[in-house]
Amino acid sequence: PYLEVDGVKIGQSKAIERFIAREFGFLGSNSVEAAQIDQLCETIIDFKAAYNKAKGASDAAEKEAAVNKYFAEDLAASLALAEKSIPAGPGPFLVGSKVSYADLVFYMFLASPGGFHDNAEGAKAAFQGCPKIKAAMEAVDKVPELQEWIATRKETMF
Repeated sequence: PYLEVDGVKIGQSKAIERFIAREFGFLGSNSVEAAQIDQLCETIIDFKAAYNKAKGASDAAEKEAAVNKYFAEDLAASLALAEKSIPAGPGPFLVGSKVSYADLVFYMFLASPGGFHDNAEGAKAAFQGCPKIKAAMEAVDKVPELQEWIATRKETMF
């Protein structure tokens, strides 16, 4: 994908996401918050790679076992580690006092209707033991503009 801004094309989905986050105030209130937000978003890339690896097993039984283990053990353990890296703050959002790019990335990965996982219930179950992540997902789920966008967005692969 690419985004065109003032005649300039910007490629790569993550670069586009960060550009939009910066332009619309979703990268925190200072450079430290921006780095914390970026760090949390990078953890999701690692989680996605682990899921895709589990789904990539060639043998059907091996694939099923790997995917089941991912939801039953691996994702919850990885989220527990990510929870420890969330900075102290006023809550309920992951970084700072307002919804951020990190909140949106986590939400689309873990809790959004039609989000990343084909086992949405497994993904939601995985963060129940992570109070900061759970609070952020519940808060993001209540953002009316986001819910309106989800309800009206076109189905695409991006």
